[in-house]
Amino acid sequence: MSRLLISAAHKSSGKTTVTLGLCAAVAARGTQVQPFKKGPDYIDPMWLGQAAGHACYNLDFYCMSRDEILGTVARYSQKSDLALIEGNKGLYDGLDLDGSNSNAALATLTNSPVILVIDARGMTRGIAPMILGYQAFDPDVHIAGVILNQLGGSRHEAKLRAVIEHYTDVPVLGGVHRHADLVIDERHLGLIPSNEATAVTAKIDMIRQHIDAQVDIERLLAIAAATDPLDFSVPVTDSTPPGSPLRIGIARDAAFGFYYPDDLEAMERAGAQLVPFDTLHDSALPPVDGLFIGGGFPESCMAELEANTALRHDLRTAIENGLPCYAECGGLMYLSRSLTWADRTCEMVGVIPADTVMHTRPQGRGYVRLRERPAARWPGAPAGGEIAAHEFHYSALVNLDGEQEFAYEVLRGTGIDGRHDGILLHNLLACYSHMRDTAGHHWVGRFLDFVRARQR
Repeated sequence: MSRLLISAAHKSSGKTTVTLGLCAAVAARGTQVQPFKKGPDYIDPMWLGQAAGHACYNLDFYCMSRDEILGTVARYSQKSDLALIEGNKGLYDGLDLDGSNSNAALATLTNSPVILVIDARGMTRGIAPMILGYQAFDPDVHIAGVILNQLGGSRHEAKLRAVIEHYTDVPVLGGVHRHADLVIDERHLGLIPSNEATAVTAKIDMIRQHIDAQVDIERLLAIAAATDPLDFSVPVTDSTPPGSPLRIGIARDAAFGFYYPDDLEAMERAGAQLVPFDTLHDSALPPVDGLFIGGGFPESCMAELEANTALRHDLRTAIENGLPCYAECGGLMYLSRSLTWADRTCEMVGVIPADTVMHTRPQGRGYVRLRERPAARWPGAPAGGEIAAHEFHYSALVNLDGEQEFAYEVLRGTGIDGRHDGILLHNLLACYSHMRDTAGHHWVGRFLDFVRARQR
């Protein structure tokens, strides 16, 4: 299996746009490309999946073991010609001093050659010692080439190519010039999600054309093809339990789109039929046994959410009557009484007795560690009673009425009030933290077991 890891010298170097263009350019050649994204990101994988023509999967040292990461790459690359892994932040950046969770560590673990995307704005001769330093810092990391990004023109590109060729042995595989076509609109969490962006296909094709014209795709593919096979067997998938499948309603629309595809696949393997519903346009819930309302940007659609009074009433009635529901971040916001953003307040579902207020700065950001409290209602328990998760929210709950039951104690992170996360009401669990279904916490099976128990 051919592999490449696209990284950068530092964050905001444009590697996502470059990787997006590479995915589309490779796919346009008839080559099956399987994208992966390092870290807990939702938005970049949505764009990469659109460009590749199928889902992008996350690789995250914080909540996945090394064997799980290798297993994920092996499983989803079986039918592909190229595994294209996009890193996060800079090549050597990470939480730990030893770099054990860095992009470099991921490249070493997966035995993937690294293509370094360099934001070349303002750079000339100084690019050489930077490349040499990145090479020398960790000899186990194979920097197979660089792609120069944000170039000011042909003269700038020629100067940098001459410097790199003279002082280093690293090939320049492309020079991408600044252009408005390569800009994807951003908001507080990063890129506008592809489920919201208009003319997504046209945007991806514009990026593809620029990358195809300015990057040596064939040489990249040759570097990827020279990698040794990944020495890891594909894990055996769970078998579907007997009996009728559970019908799990899942909010999927412009407001809610933050779901890990392998978590959804785990649901299906565990006997769930996923039934999408649209919070903006559907007037009633479909017949379901449980609900999963993931993250997203309800604030960007809050007027439309408020206007759909029929669905809001149906949701509130169903949850208050005991329909099992799991909600994360944006889902939590939607289930609160109201949502305030930029001096405007809109009514939401009203199941959770609190109001949601958007702020200009993150209220919770980064990796989270939770300890499950005795009040938690899902059967089973995570290993050691602790859960590795993540959060990224600009909103906070205010005016929370009365004493609330919480599922989790926050050991690291913010959660709902700095000490707790996971509001428990009726058969609802609503939290700011985003879970991953991994060996450390198979939340999918626990949630589905909870739904099944409510049917008896």
